[in-house]
Amino acid sequence: MNIIVCVKQITDPEVPPTSIKIDAPARRIIPAEGIAAVLSPFDLHAVEAALRIKETSGAKVTILSMGSNLLREVVKKPLAMGADELILLEDSAFADGDSISNAYTLATAVRKIGAYDLILCGRQAADWDFGQTGIGMAEMLGIPCITIARKVAVVDGKAVVERVVADGYEVIETPLPALITVSNELGEPRYPTIKGILASKKIEPVVWKPAEISIDPAKTGAMGRKLLLVNLFQPVRESRCEIIGGETPEEAGANLAVKLREAKLL
Repeated sequence: MNIIVCVKQITDPEVPPTSIKIDAPARRIIPAEGIAAVLSPFDLHAVEAALRIKETSGAKVTILSMGSNLLREVVKKPLAMGADELILLEDSAFADGDSISNAYTLATAVRKIGAYDLILCGRQAADWDFGQTGIGMAEMLGIPCITIARKVAVVDGKAVVERVVADGYEVIETPLPALITVSNELGEPRYPTIKGILASKKIEPVVWKPAEISIDPAKTGAMGRKLLLVNLFQPVRESRCEIIGGETPEEAGANLAVKLREAKLL
């Protein structure tokens, strides 16, 4: 059984908002210096789901990542967790895409990989939070798609998925190949072991450029964007604090009541 897991390198989403800078005229985020890159946390849940299946079925797990200037210590983390192979779509032509162009590029790479039974993605990327790329890939590949999975198992050649809904979960069964987006309800991803980290250092990633996957340059990266970003800004939050006093606690309380009535809060 062959499983492909798509992962994305992003800026650490836990950084303070004050460290994020916006170039408003260009409608882009300015990369912050000194802030570590990480894999999108939802994608690590997808890796964990794949490794759980591997433990029970002996599946091969291939990691697929796309971008430019990918940090090897970041994108190799799934290998340290137990994945078998890492394929990088690494070129400036792949940068600055939207959900549609990214889905097209990843789907094209999946076709080049060839044999696969299951594709796993995070339910959404933790930078833009769109949650559309996995769905788009499934449409382009012509395979079933199940979203927001909290548990994934393969039984008798079919995927059995517990899918999160508003009041609990539903169980869905689908033939393979299929694409499933995995949510954090799956549980915490495993930590890489020392043995896994050492083993990952010996695995060299396979790097594909646009020409190697026979991709249409007009459909990938910034060239293939369909999303029109009208405005990008940081919301302004203002707060005021007014001390309501008085000669006595009773007078201060009365003054506060007057202020609250004026503000129509009482």
